[in-house]
Amino acid sequence: MAPPNPSITDPGLPWSKAFAWIEANVGGTIRHYERQPRWRPAFYLDVERNGETLPIYIRGARVEVENGATILEFEKNVLEQLDRDGIPVPHIYGYCSDPPGIVMERSAGRENLATADTREEAQAVLDEYIEILARIHSLDTGPYQAFGMNKPEGAHALGISDLPKWEANFRRTKNRPEPMLEFILAWLKRNVPDGRSQASFLCTDSGQFLFDKGRVTALIDLELASLGDPAADLAGMRGRDLSEPLGNLPRAFERYFELRGERIPTSVIDYHTVRFNMYTPLAISPIVVNPDATTDLVQYLGWYWIWAKACFEVMAHSIGAELDELEMPDPAASRFASEHAALCQRLEKAGRGKDFAAYEINAAYRAAEYLRRAERYGAAFEQRDLEEIGSLLGRSFREWKEADHALEVFVTEAGPEHDADLIKLCHRRCQRHEALLQPVLRELEGVKTQLLPR
Repeated sequence: MAPPNPSITDPGLPWSKAFAWIEANVGGTIRHYERQPRWRPAFYLDVERNGETLPIYIRGARVEVENGATILEFEKNVLEQLDRDGIPVPHIYGYCSDPPGIVMERSAGRENLATADTREEAQAVLDEYIEILARIHSLDTGPYQAFGMNKPEGAHALGISDLPKWEANFRRTKNRPEPMLEFILAWLKRNVPDGRSQASFLCTDSGQFLFDKGRVTALIDLELASLGDPAADLAGMRGRDLSEPLGNLPRAFERYFELRGERIPTSVIDYHTVRFNMYTPLAISPIVVNPDATTDLVQYLGWYWIWAKACFEVMAHSIGAELDELEMPDPAASRFASEHAALCQRLEKAGRGKDFAAYEINAAYRAAEYLRRAERYGAAFEQRDLEEIGSLLGRSFREWKEADHALEVFVTEAGPEHDADLIKLCHRRCQRHEALLQPVLRELEGVKTQLLPR
């Protein structure tokens, strides 16, 4: 057992109230804790109780989300009901309200099938996950409706899903022209699938689970769970695959169709892929515009641009449009290049390690490296944006905000006859910003959406 942390009971320690809650309600004594090195507050704990060590995980609320505590309590209800329904999820010990956190079992296993020991293990785990997903989609939705999950009725409601909620939040916090997102919103409203009628329990942000020795041990991260079209969970897996490769998704979906005895049209899965992928840039757009000192800037920018790009990949494939390859400009010469390089090297060296302090220094290094890259290529990329928007709209622009505002007005009024040109234009913009982030994208470097047979 690890030695006790020296300051667990210190009233000035962040999360000391939560630790006290755990000792009072779970029972026992916390012998060790460690903050998970990631962008949301979460901790691993060892709790000694009756001579045994309980591995516990406390999942805190997302501080950048206004209703983060409400979402967290909802997730606790979802996990408890899934447990009652026989779905493998972590056992819930309780909910701490101050600070808000779900106190749960630290399930065995690890995330990310890319870390599987063999290709055969990864395939076996993906097959089992698909089997679990098929079972989930057959659950009685009544208990979930009882604690507030809305059941959509009719094809339009199943297609549009919770888009109005996400759009309302986007408009409330919007703080710059967002022509790409406005175009995707308009496209989604014009292309809602017909002929859909089944509403099932959905993981929504699907494809998230722990695995160990070739088996799924627990489904995790269910804060966005909802009721809706089962196609949406297959779509969610395509988004998850961008950051945590899941393997051959077309093959996995064929297995799902066999288990369910029904084939879902590719056009429906594509629609929900665009809809759900778009929620990421839609939700974090105000954060990347005005990041504060706690924001892992490169992580958020990566999510914004990569998930937006994924939308355009699927949209282009759905209409048979060919996308362009990125052309890199010559790097600009800067008198500050050597100083900038020295800063990046120093931060990179200081940020080596696996604890939370190293994580924060490393986030600063990634931001500095991104800005160093923007210094070299940003002006040329911005000029290309201005020229392309000017060519499409038949007028010239001198600065990005004016051009983006004009493009935003255009996309909200444009019909499907402009889809191919707008998809290609927006995809090129995403590629340029992806290129600025490229040295520090890590797990997102070079990723593309797995496309499905049309």
